[in-house]
Amino acid sequence: MSMFHDEFDQSPGLRYLNHAAVAPWPRRASHAVARFAQENVAQGASDYPAWLATERRLRERLARLLNAPSRGDIALVKNTSEALSLVAFGLDWQPGDQVVISDEEFPSNRVVWEALADQGVEVVQVSLAGADPEAALLNACGRHTRLLAISAVQFGSGLRLDLERLGEGCQARQVLFCIDAIQQIGALPFDVQAYQCDFAMADGHKWMLGPEGLGVFYCRAALRPQLRLNAYGWHMLEHLGDFERRQWQPARSARRFECGSPNMLGACALEASLSLLEDVGMEKVARLLGQRVDQLYQGLAAIPGVCLHTPAASQRRAGIVTISLKGRPSTELYQALSAERTICALRGGGVRFSPHFYTDERLIDETIQQVRRLAMR
Repeated sequence: MSMFHDEFDQSPGLRYLNHAAVAPWPRRASHAVARFAQENVAQGASDYPAWLATERRLRERLARLLNAPSRGDIALVKNTSEALSLVAFGLDWQPGDQVVISDEEFPSNRVVWEALADQGVEVVQVSLAGADPEAALLNACGRHTRLLAISAVQFGSGLRLDLERLGEGCQARQVLFCIDAIQQIGALPFDVQAYQCDFAMADGHKWMLGPEGLGVFYCRAALRPQLRLNAYGWHMLEHLGDFERRQWQPARSARRFECGSPNMLGACALEASLSLLEDVGMEKVARLLGQRVDQLYQGLAAIPGVCLHTPAASQRRAGIVTISLKGRPSTELYQALSAERTICALRGGGVRFSPHFYTDERLIDETIQQVRRLAMR
């Protein structure tokens, strides 16, 4: 593990437990961006084919990370919100159609569906607070339900859902299945084929350890022609690069969702970051992250006055542990931790911690002791 610890150059005294928001880059991503910048300074785009090769490797890495059938099923998008909008404003809705979501969704996976109200689409919000959240979601899917849109892991509580079960339930009900995977991809293995999902999307700047401004959109091949396109340009054409051609059609691959010039700078960084996850292996990433989350959870649970918002069962967790202090405003705890250089977030009615696989266990112990001291004030 030491070589992977060396990939992260964090300042002394800094405890970075905020990967569920924006993650630090590994060194190799920084080096890739520096090389790209120097090449631009020295020779511009003289070696553009090499840039395209990097972009192709990125698509291949993403296809493997999601277990997509091919890299043609992968579109490179600006962010999760853009990908969700491609689905929401690409489907042919009928008045009375319903979209089922949870009552804990990040705004991106709520407002995009609520924005369909003028087309007569109803959003049904389901509580995940019960003992069987999957049953609650599937039971809400009635004869008017067109799509179930759910986060793989809830951003506030850190609740992880059984995506295989949801996928099977959607198949049985003939309901489309859309996964906001931003809090799982890069933290735990992810498998679009096992989940039988129709759409999945995530940003690269959280658990994938990449930059902001570049994400992934998976669309099942059979559904690609059914999504109405709302953005057009040179890059989304089937005959890419044939600039004199007058007859055109959208690409058959998921590139049809990429209307214009690619984010080559972002691709350099994200491709390098994903190479690290592949070198470690996602099974090992998940195991190491699970150990750190369990250490954090158990340590915080032992502190008098700490209320845990995250489920106790390990299979219900990914990389997030959210807490509050009984009778104390969470802003107070957050500000005190931030003042001592523990980087976390105010989410889900509490303070959210999110280590990654490489996080030093010593930093987690220090954070637990910080919370213990602050809880006793």
